[in-house]
Amino acid sequence: VQLAESGGGWVQPGGSLRLSCAVSGLRVINYHLAWFRQSPGKEREFVAASSRPGGYQYYADSVKGRFTISRDNNNKMLYLQMNNLRTDDTAVYYCASSQAALSAIRRSDMVRWWGPGTQVTVSS
Repeated sequence: VQLAESGGGWVQPGGSLRLSCAVSGLRVINYHLAWFRQSPGKEREFVAASSRPGGYQYYADSVKGRFTISRDNNNKMLYLQMNNLRTDDTAVYYCASSQAALSAIRRSDMVRWWGPGTQVTVSS
């Protein structure tokens, strides 16, 4: 199983980025797919999730209205469109997959597979 993120980089406050995650080795319709992030000195935190096979989306309060998660099951891809980025969005962003109950979809300890992460830096 491999999850591979791409699309990270540097952007000014107010800008946009689109992260992608390519999934291989999984039947993705059987898995929730999610994004988490981690800043230096902080714990890894939930950002957004798409429930299997893609009917519901969940967001952290801090990104609601600015970020949009989407998935393409046919091509085994997960996306995160990030708009109106803020400096506190700076972090390493991780793609994740799980088969947890919906009530636990935000929990990092329920994640089965992680990608290596992609750095997002928001600064002027």
